[in-house]
Amino acid sequence: MKKKPLITAVALLACLTAGAQQTVRISGNVKFIDDNFKMTVFRYAGSGREVLAEADVDPVSHNYTIDVPVAKPGLAVVDCGRWQDVRIWLENEDLGIDFRGVDTAKIKIKNPPYVYIRGGKNNDLMNLINFQTYRNYQSMIAISQNVYKAEFANDKSKQDLTMALYNANNENADAYDRFFVEHFADRNSVLVPLEGLNQQKDKELIDATLDKLAAQSEQSARLVAKYKADKEEQRMHRERCAIGAVAPDFTSLTQKGKKVRPQDFKGKVLVIDFWASWCGPCRAEIPKMKAIYTDMDRKKVEFLSVSIDSKREAWEKAMKEEQMPWTLTWTPDAGKEVMDLYQFNGIPFIIVVDKDGKIFRKNLRGEALRDAINEALNM
Repeated sequence: MKKKPLITAVALLACLTAGAQQTVRISGNVKFIDDNFKMTVFRYAGSGREVLAEADVDPVSHNYTIDVPVAKPGLAVVDCGRWQDVRIWLENEDLGIDFRGVDTAKIKIKNPPYVYIRGGKNNDLMNLINFQTYRNYQSMIAISQNVYKAEFANDKSKQDLTMALYNANNENADAYDRFFVEHFADRNSVLVPLEGLNQQKDKELIDATLDKLAAQSEQSARLVAKYKADKEEQRMHRERCAIGAVAPDFTSLTQKGKKVRPQDFKGKVLVIDFWASWCGPCRAEIPKMKAIYTDMDRKKVEFLSVSIDSKREAWEKAMKEEQMPWTLTWTPDAGKEVMDLYQFNGIPFIIVVDKDGKIFRKNLRGEALRDAINEALNM
C-alpha cells in the first residue's frame, strides 16, 4: 500500500495562514466625548455604508481600541461619534488616531480640524491626501467669505469670480492628485488619488502607475486587477445609461402595490423623476414640474415620480402634501437598484425618455425639462 506523503509543519502553517483573516488594530484618544460615545469603522457601499467594526470610548480615560477584520484591503473611514471622521487605508498597518471629538463651541460650524494618522507607509500617503483635501475645503471657505465681503458691480460679477476661484482651487487639487500618483506608486494606497484622475486625459499616467504597482507584490497585483475590473464595469454602466441608450427597466410600486415599469409607457415621451421626501431641492422642483405637466398633452407625455425613501410612511406623507397629479411609485430598497442602473448619487435626478424608450436627456431642472420634452416630441 502506497503511503500518503506527510504534511510538514511548514506546509500546514502556510495553509492556515492563507485562510486566516487579517485584523488591524486602531487605537487612540478622544479629547471630548458625549455619553455612550462610539467609534465606528466603515466603508461606503453604493448609497449606503458597510460597518466593519465598532467600539465604545472609555468614559474615564477617553481611550478606545477597535480590532477591525480586513476581508479585503482598501479605503475605509474611521468615524468619531459622528463629529469627526478620517479616511484610512485598511490593509495590514495597525493605526494610532487621536480625535478632538465633540464640538464644544457655542456656535457649531461643521468644519472639524485635520486628523493625523500614525501608521505605516500606506497611511503616510493617506495623511498627505487627507491634508490636501482639508486645505482644499479651507480654501473654498476662504474664497466664499472674501468674495461675500467684497463689493461688486452686480451679482453676476460676484458669481463669476466665485466660480473662477472655485475652478482654480479644484485644478490645484487635481494637480496634487497627479503628484501623489506619480511619486507614490510603491504602495497600495496610491489607488485612492488614482480615483481622482481623468481616465482619458491621464490615461498614460494611470497605466504606468498600475504597471508599477502591480509589480510590487502579489497583493498589489490582485488590487490592480480588481481596480481594472471595477473600471470596466463602471464603463459598461455608463454606456448602459448614456444618452441614446435604451432606458434600463426596473419595477417600482404604486401606493396600492401595482407594479410599474418605464417600458409600460413606451410610445409616449416619459419624464422619470427620482426624488425623496427628505430632499429639499426635490420638493422645490415639484411646483415647476406641475406647471410643465399642465401644459403637456397627456396622450403624448407621461410623468413618473419614483421615490427612493427608505420608509414608505415618509413617502406617503410627502405624496399627500405635494398632490402630484401623475404616476407616483416607491422603491422598497431605498433606490439602490435604480441608482445603480442610472448611475446617479444625487437627487432630484430627472430624465426624459423618448417614444422609443431611449434616454433623450438627463439631469434636468426647471425650464430645461420643458425644452427637452418638446424636443423629444418633435423628433
